[in-house]
Amino acid sequence: MARSNRLLLGQASRALQDMKYEIAGELGITPPADGYWGFVSSYENGSIGGSITKKLVRYAQERLAQGGSDAV
Repeated sequence: MARSNRLLLGQASRALQDMKYEIAGELGITPPADGYWGFVSSYENGSIGGSITKKLVRYAQERLAQGGSDAV
C-alpha cells in the first residue's frame, strides 16, 4: 500500500512551518536566513521534529480528553 504525506488542510503547511521556526527559537537553533535547512545538522533538525511531534501529540491528547474521539 502506498503511503502519502500530503496534508489534508492547506493551512496545515503554513502552521507547521511557523511551528518549526518557533521551536527552533525555543531550542536556541538559528534558522537559516535563506530558508534552506540542509545545512542545519541532523541532530538539530531531529530535535526540532521531535519537539513538533511532542506538541502535536500533547494537543491531540488534550482535545480527545475534552471532547471525545471526534475532537481531533
